[in-house]
Amino acid sequence: MKRRFDKYFPWVFSASDFLASLLALLICNSILQFVGIFDGDELGTISVLSVLWLLISALRKDYKIERTDEYEQTLTRLLITVIWFVCATTIVWLPFRNPTLQVSPVLSLGLGMLLLMGMFRVGVHILLRNYRSKGNNYHNAIIVGKGGTSPLLADVFKIRKEFGINFIGYYDDQADCNQTRGGIVDFFREAGELDLDLIYIHEHLESALVKKVIDFADDNYIKVKMIPGGSLQLEKNLSFSRYGDFFVINVNEIPLDNALNSFAKRVFDVLFASFVILFILSWLIPLVGILIKLESRGPVFFIQQRNGVNNKIFNCLKFRSMTPNDYSDVKQATKNDPRVTRTGAFLRASSLDEMPQFINVLFGDMSVVGPRPHTIPMNQTFKTQIEKYNSRHKIRPGITGLAQVSGYRGEIENPFQIRSRVRLDSFYINNWSFLFDMGIMIKTVRELIFTRDNAY
Repeated sequence: MKRRFDKYFPWVFSASDFLASLLALLICNSILQFVGIFDGDELGTISVLSVLWLLISALRKDYKIERTDEYEQTLTRLLITVIWFVCATTIVWLPFRNPTLQVSPVLSLGLGMLLLMGMFRVGVHILLRNYRSKGNNYHNAIIVGKGGTSPLLADVFKIRKEFGINFIGYYDDQADCNQTRGGIVDFFREAGELDLDLIYIHEHLESALVKKVIDFADDNYIKVKMIPGGSLQLEKNLSFSRYGDFFVINVNEIPLDNALNSFAKRVFDVLFASFVILFILSWLIPLVGILIKLESRGPVFFIQQRNGVNNKIFNCLKFRSMTPNDYSDVKQATKNDPRVTRTGAFLRASSLDEMPQFINVLFGDMSVVGPRPHTIPMNQTFKTQIEKYNSRHKIRPGITGLAQVSGYRGEIENPFQIRSRVRLDSFYINNWSFLFDMGIMIKTVRELIFTRDNAY
């Protein structure tokens, strides 16, 4: 139930927010006409403005009302949305209106929307809290280590039912109370069966054990929050979450957890992939398809299942560069590999075989820049050999990546190469920026032109 709610709530919120904005605009129009600010037809296109509101609200992800947000945070988020709405309305509307009405109509409209939509948004927030306080849309949470301020946090969960956090219990080697589920060893054995969403770490836990819990959470896509203490000497970017008057530290947040960063990267991916598909793949696919068919029997595309974001499996597209064989998933291409066709050798050397993956980017399975996806059997092997290997699946895999422009592309011949890839992928994930992506893309073009090592 909790997963289903999280899936459908954004759509329900957006639809109701659109209807509420339409009603609010109608009320504002009537009131402002009555007081003489509008002359009767200033808002003849209310539906257009309501769609504009919907777009701004959706792009800002106003539906993401965090379970620990207070009402003032909802109103602050609304205020920013109203500012964007007023600016957009000014650009769209004012050039076609009387110059004497350049300020007061739009500001009055913004003030009215802030008041009316504020009532609606706070109402939704209240309903959401009431829904969660009754045991719905909950997140399962445990605390590793008991003592210090951790019992205070457990009390917060008990008192503030509206947060919707279901506290399962402690894992601690020393404490023995009715909420203690077992020792630390029991945590690692049982955690996979608890359907956990959140792990809170005791402030006085040993640093080595803290790191081990965080690594476990990274591998299993569980959010970790640290109860403030002296064991925060970690190479992590830290941020804070507020639970009423209680603060916890988010340990494994990454730049792409930020909605604006994620949105910017996705918009760039869609625009860039659309350009490539429209102006390059539209003629490249038929041309390469003919060459592949002329040389050997089999499909034009090689479709291989790979692990994507959160380890979800997707069908990765490539131009077929080998004769059909039963070893493509488990045996990498090597130098002078007899399976590679003459056309395939050219495609692989020029990296043109990867071009269909821009279709994966458009569909949301991949990004232009990110950790390169490996085959499922390779992932199964590497995650048992390489520490924190699974953490590279926190974000969408990429057509190119930091490891590839740093000399680690092509066949993996020794453990050092895959360890270096994972280390570089981790650095990219934890230090992402839009300019970082642009730099990797520029280096990729340079690599394609001047460096062909390991491309076979």
